[in-house]
Amino acid sequence: MSNPNSRYELRGINHLALVCSDMQRTIDFYSGVLGMPLIKTIELPGDLGQHFFFDCGNGNTIAFFWLADSPEAAPGLAAPKGLPDEGELASAVGSMNHVAFAVPPEQFDEYYTRMQAEGIKVSRVLNHDDSSAGVSRHVHPGTFVRSFYFQDPDGVLLEFACWTRTFTEADVSHEPKTAADRRVPTAS
Repeated sequence: MSNPNSRYELRGINHLALVCSDMQRTIDFYSGVLGMPLIKTIELPGDLGQHFFFDCGNGNTIAFFWLADSPEAAPGLAAPKGLPDEGELASAVGSMNHVAFAVPPEQFDEYYTRMQAEGIKVSRVLNHDDSSAGVSRHVHPGTFVRSFYFQDPDGVLLEFACWTRTFTEADVSHEPKTAADRRVPTAS
């Protein structure tokens, strides 16, 4: 799965920073439920808030701000309202749609069952492929990633995903859409 960058030596994601409403509840979920060690905490100057980092594997971290003056969540704008298999995928331009954590393919089904046992509402397993539906009921040679989705306590859409095959040049075959192709809702 290598596509070397000829301009910069990028080594993955250092951290992805999100905003939470309750840092203790965030710790309980990311460390307690998902098992990610809390590795760094910061008190922001001027009573602005906090910034905490969790190890999500392979030198990558997911971080959260707790900001004293942050606005309330905006499902359907800043993040999807629900799970993709419920038809909820839309979020605003410039928003973060979801975070996908890489999991080992050989443990994917076990993790799905474990999350259900934890009482976490999870989507159905989606075997993403190049069919017109984009997913299939069963894994087949055209399946490129298996995943399932769930939300954290603040409604952040998360995904456990595992690649199932190596990409080739044939996997880059679609003409990119432009701003002119968008179907922007009109005000009524």
